Amino acid sequence: MTYEALFEHISQKKSYLCIGLDTDIRKIPAHLLKESDPVFEFNKQIIDATADYCVSYKPNIAFYEALGAKGWESLQKTIEYIPKSHFTIADAKRGDIGNTSGLYARTFFDPSSSGLDFDSVTVAPYMGSDSVTPFLDFEGKWVILLALTSNSGGADFQRLETKEGFLYEQVLKTSQTWAGADRMMYVVGATQAHDLASIRTIVPDHFLLVPGVGAQGGNLEEVSRYGMNKSCGLLVNASRSIIYASNGLDFAQKAKEEAQVLQKEMAVYLDKYCK
Repeated sequence: MTYEALFEHISQKKSYLCIGLDTDIRKIPAHLLKESDPVFEFNKQIIDATADYCVSYKPNIAFYEALGAKGWESLQKTIEYIPKSHFTIADAKRGDIGNTSGLYARTFFDPSSSGLDFDSVTVAPYMGSDSVTPFLDFEGKWVILLALTSNSGGADFQRLETKEGFLYEQVLKTSQTWAGADRMMYVVGATQAHDLASIRTIVPDHFLLVPGVGAQGGNLEEVSRYGMNKSCGLLVNASRSIIYASNGLDFAQKAKEEAQVLQKEMAVYLDKYCK
């Protein structure tokens, strides 16, 4: 999916909502456990209920890897079921020496090899350019680089001061020599909204994947006000607050209602801040 196509989808939907499919078999409604593939059935119903209100889905790969071969089968069926109009993110946080990163890239980008065909994958920048560029060898695919995360330990390294500023700022500056705004995004946690204004001075045109709205307490208005650019430039992720809005027979309907609430709020901010 191109930069322009993603913005067009956002404009049509009046939404920049990304839904995280962090599907834990221990948390899904009990009545689904009788299904031959409970994880996929849960995802399928969530997608059916929410597709009109979001522009992206982000399976967290750990939830599928934890189930072994069966989990990978559920993941493959999920990615095939997501509408082609929606931007897909493999939240895998990979990154290794070049030949290994090349295999990780093949895992998520080459359906003839793995059966998976995501639009993008999250990548850790710690090992530098040769651990990231193999993902960019796949034409039309995106790298979403970890920049400034919301977890409590994120400051251990990301906010270390260098001659060029904080380490996360150096990641933003250096990585722009590897790919442009049409191939690279950055992860910035929603609870770091106060930093978005300064981040936008470094990466004014790039999309930012912003997790942490909803159950983690991020403020959507602040994220939108400080992080939005003229092409929106945001994919705001909510996971638990949507997919686990109910654990009963009405779980899909409740997920729909939660997604709709966020979409309506996003429509207001697109009109106000997307300039």
